[in-house]
Amino acid sequence: MYKLVYTKQAVKDSKKIKQAGLKDKVIKLLEVLKKDPFTPPYEKLVGNLKGAYSKRINIQHRLIYQVCEKEKTIKIIRMWTHYE
Repeated sequence: MYKLVYTKQAVKDSKKIKQAGLKDKVIKLLEVLKKDPFTPPYEKLVGNLKGAYSKRINIQHRLIYQVCEKEKTIKIIRMWTHYE
């Protein structure tokens, strides 16, 4: 099992997620991540987010995270749209 840690931005995003009614879907995604962050489907990101991964919450929103294998930690970077 991996431990989840959240950035300040991810904490802010969680409030938007709750208001948008996507909380249950995000909780399910986080549970999958805790067991295995490389369970498909996921995307390896490039550019300024190189080294990070994303999973779709819905068509507009993504959960963006980084994995630290040494410490068995997953850093949740964003949980809101990547189009803003």
